[in-house]
Amino acid sequence: MRPAPLLWRLLSLQTAAAITVDTTSASSIKSAASTVAFDLMTYYNGNTTGGIPGILPQPHFWWEAGGMFMTMIDYWRYTGDSTYNEVTSEALQFQVGPNNDYMPPNQTKNEGNDDQGFWAMAAMLAAETNFPNPPKDKPQWLALAQAVFNEMASRWDTSTCGGGLRWQIFAFNKGFNYKNSIANGCFFNLGARLARYTGNDTYAQWAEKIWDWEESLGLIDSRHNIYDGATDTQNCTQITRFQWSYNAGVFLHGAANMYNYTNGSKPIWKDRTAGILNASQIFFENNVMAEQACEPVKTCNLDQLSFKTYFSGWLASTTSLAAFTLPVIAPLLSASAKNAATQCNAGSTKTQCGSKWTGDAQNDGNMGIGQQMSALGVIQSAMVAIPGQKIIAAVTNSTGGTSVGNPEAGITSQNAAQMMASDMEVGLRDKIAAAFLTVAIVGGVIGGSVVMVFEK
Repeated sequence: MRPAPLLWRLLSLQTAAAITVDTTSASSIKSAASTVAFDLMTYYNGNTTGGIPGILPQPHFWWEAGGMFMTMIDYWRYTGDSTYNEVTSEALQFQVGPNNDYMPPNQTKNEGNDDQGFWAMAAMLAAETNFPNPPKDKPQWLALAQAVFNEMASRWDTSTCGGGLRWQIFAFNKGFNYKNSIANGCFFNLGARLARYTGNDTYAQWAEKIWDWEESLGLIDSRHNIYDGATDTQNCTQITRFQWSYNAGVFLHGAANMYNYTNGSKPIWKDRTAGILNASQIFFENNVMAEQACEPVKTCNLDQLSFKTYFSGWLASTTSLAAFTLPVIAPLLSASAKNAATQCNAGSTKTQCGSKWTGDAQNDGNMGIGQQMSALGVIQSAMVAIPGQKIIAAVTNSTGGTSVGNPEAGITSQNAAQMMASDMEVGLRDKIAAAFLTVAIVGGVIGGSVVMVFEK
C-alpha cells in the first residue's frame, strides 16, 4: 500500500521530473491525479487563516471556484481519495447565501445565471454521487440544485428572442442584453439531471423547452454545433458563432441525462447526444483535446483556460448515462490524459501543468488554476476508459441517492420579489407578474461566460 496522498506527494517531489500516466492502469491514473490535485489545491487559500471558503485568488471569477469544487467531487468519485472532501464541502456550504440558492451577498451584484449555475451543478453532482451530505441543519445538495433551477425558471424571459435566460441576472451588469448558451445550458443541464434524479417530468419538460428555444434561434444548428449566444437588442437574429468546449459539454451531458431518463423511449435524445458528440470532434486534434477557438492562436483568457476541465468531466459522465458513447469517448479521454500528463513538468514542484496538450505536449509555460484544473479533469476522467473499472455511478432517489430535496426551494414570493426589485430598467411590473406566475405553476407541479464578447 502506498502512503497517504499528501505524504506520497511530498515524498515524490524529491524525484519528480514530470508526470506519466498509463491509461490502462487505475493505479497509474490515481497517482497522476493525486499529484495534479495537490498542485491545484496549493492555489486555493480559502481554508487558511484570513481566507474565505469557496473564493479563488483574484482575478479569478466566482463561477470558476464552483467549477473547481465540482472537479474535486469528481476527483473523489474517480480516485476514492477523500483528502479534499472536507474543504470541498466547506466551500460548497459557505457560498450558498442567506436564501440557500448560491446568491451570496459578496457576489450577487456581479452574479450571472451561468455563475450561479456552476455552483448548482456542483451541488447536483454531490447529490448524484452520494458525496457526504452536510449536517441536517444545513442546506442539502439536492435542495440547493432545486433552488437554483426554480430561480432560473422564474427568470425565463419572453420579452425578446422568444424566451431564454439572459447571461446576467440584473440589468445594471454588462451583458444583460446577451442571451447565451452557457447560461441556458446550465439551466438545461440542471433540468435534465433533476428529472432523472427525482423522476419528476416537469423538469424534463423544461429541458425540452430550453433545447427547443436554442434550436429555434440557431444556437444549436442542424449538425448539433453549439454557438455562444446572441444579443437581444437585435432580437437574437445575429449569432455569435464562437464554439466552446464547455458549451458542447454541458448540452451533451444534459442530453445524455434525458436519454437515460426516458430510457430510450424518445429516440431523439439518443440522436441529440450522438449529434453533439460528433460535432465535438472539432475540439480534438489527433484525439487530443484543444480549445479550438483560442488555443491555436494563444488567445485563451483566464476563463477559457478552464473550459477543458468541465468538458472532460461531462464527457466521462456521459459514458455511464449513454453507454453507446463509450467507444467514442474512451479513446479521446485516454489520448488527452496521456498528453496532458506529459506536459505537467514545470513550476516549483516540477509537476505543474501548462495549457496546451496537442503536438509534442511540451509545457508551454502557461500555468495556473484553470490549466491545472483542466489537466486534473482529463486525467481522472480517463478512468472510464478502463474496461470493468468500478466507478461511482450517478444515482437517483430510487437507486440509492440520499440527498434531501426541497422542490419549493428558491420559489418563495419573498425571494422572487427580492430578485426582481433590482431590475427596474426592464419592466418591473411585468417581470414580477411573470415570476409569481412561474412560482404558482412550478410550485404546484414540482412540489463562464461570453468572455470574448464581454468581460465581467
